[in-house]
Amino acid sequence: MKFRHGIAVVAFLGTPVAAQAQSAATAAAPPTLTVSGSATIASDYRFRGVSQSDREMAVQGGITIAHESGAYVAAWASNLAGWGTFGGANMELDLIGGYKARLADGATLDVGLTWYVYPGGADKTDFAEPYARLTGTTGPATLTAGVAYAPRQEALGKWYKGGASAAAGTYDRPGAKDDNLYLWGDGALAIAGTPLTAKAHVGHSWGQDGLGPNATAVSPTGDYWDWSLGADATWRNLTFNVSYVDTDISGRSAAYLRPSFSKGQDGSGNIAGGTVLASLTAAF
Repeated sequence: MKFRHGIAVVAFLGTPVAAQAQSAATAAAPPTLTVSGSATIASDYRFRGVSQSDREMAVQGGITIAHESGAYVAAWASNLAGWGTFGGANMELDLIGGYKARLADGATLDVGLTWYVYPGGADKTDFAEPYARLTGTTGPATLTAGVAYAPRQEALGKWYKGGASAAAGTYDRPGAKDDNLYLWGDGALAIAGTPLTAKAHVGHSWGQDGLGPNATAVSPTGDYWDWSLGADATWRNLTFNVSYVDTDISGRSAAYLRPSFSKGQDGSGNIAGGTVLASLTAAF
């Protein structure tokens, strides 16, 4: 064994210095592409404060492929109960493409587009939404400001005048188009010496006022606020979150949504009311 070790040392010392430097640089160089993903079990799937799973459990997962230039593509999916599921797979699939640029130390600009797809459903329920978000980090605090604007599309139009028409599946205004604007802000604060991170969110929607084809909607009441307050607890690659989520959508307006959101269109309960959510996410 000692003889073999001696040969290895001599061989190493005989290697040209330039070759050693090149090998070290190659070993230290980051990969051109990185792949990451996650899987989540959640007590409810809330999209901008409104339940998409009829206040039932959701199983979700996503994957992201990022290039060292800042460009990335991603896919994310969740089960549904209601919007976009009639005749489909009771599933939402988000296809995402974007670009992240580092503006300064701790500041990042992220721009891209999300294509919302409901597999097996009608094509007219799919829609595109460009977005931009600016994130800044200082010490344990991270702040994000974002905007998402979905241009005029059939999926965002008000095809039903009322909940009764939606429940019956009778279009009052087939082919109607509308747009939607969503502004939001997020905050996160890591608590020193603990695995906890406090989190807060507030957002506001303008645009679509009612239910679209297959009873889909991004902003079902046209103009409303949503917010949440909670905390993450992280251990290795696992993150447990508990949050309180709410909107200012009235009970009367929420009642208009129920027939189209629930399983069998026989909804009960307020799918836009305040609730405590819990989720467990595994990152890989």
